Amino acid sequence: MLKISRYGWFEVGVFGFVFAAACFTSRCLACFLFFPLAFFIYFFRDPDREPERDGWLSPADGRVVEIIDTEHEYLGKAVKIGIFMNGWDVHVNRFPFTGTVEYVRYMPGKKKVAFAPKASDVNERFYVGARSEDGRFLLCQIAGIMARRITKDVAIGDEYGRGERYGMIKLGSKVDLYLPASIRPTVNTGDRVKAGQTVIGVKRIERTE
Repeated sequence: MLKISRYGWFEVGVFGFVFAAACFTSRCLACFLFFPLAFFIYFFRDPDREPERDGWLSPADGRVVEIIDTEHEYLGKAVKIGIFMNGWDVHVNRFPFTGTVEYVRYMPGKKKVAFAPKASDVNERFYVGARSEDGRFLLCQIAGIMARRITKDVAIGDEYGRGERYGMIKLGSKVDLYLPASIRPTVNTGDRVKAGQTVIGVKRIERTE
C-alpha cells in the first residue's frame, strides 16, 4: 500500500476532495484533475526504509553532486556531501544518525537551481545541527528553483533516531550533510542514494602503533 507523508496530507486532501466533487459534476474536469492528483500522491509518497548496514545514512534520495572539505560555524571543519533531489525522487528527509538537536537556523534566500554549487550559500535553506556519539553533524535543506516550501518543525532539544524522518522540501531541491571529522564518506560524486537506506559514511579506523 502506498504511504503518503504527513507533510503532503493537505495537498493530497485538497486535490482529492476537488477530484471527488468533479466526478459527480463534470467528467471532463475530473479527467483534467486526475493527473495533478496522481502527481501529488506520487510526489508525497513515503516508503518505509531499512538501513543496508551499519554506518551513517543518506538524509535524502537523489544523486551525490559534491563531496568537499568545508567548515561551518556550528561544527568547524567538516566534509560536506551534497545530494540533489529531482522532481521524481522521494522528498522526505531523514536523520543520518542518532542525535540530539542543538542548532537550528532558517536563512531566506534565492531560488537558483539547487544542484549549482552556490545554491548552498545563496538559496533559501534550513540548518539543523545535532550531537551524536561520533560528534556533531549538520543537515541543510536547500530550496531549489521549483521548491516553494521547506518544512521547519524541528526544535532544539529534539531527539531523532538513525533514519528517522525529520522534514521535507516540496519539489526539486538539495540536502547537504556535514559529517563530523570522525566519519569517512563511502560514496562518490554521481552515486545514487536513498534516504534512510544507503550508507554514505563510516567511522574512521584509528591506527595504533
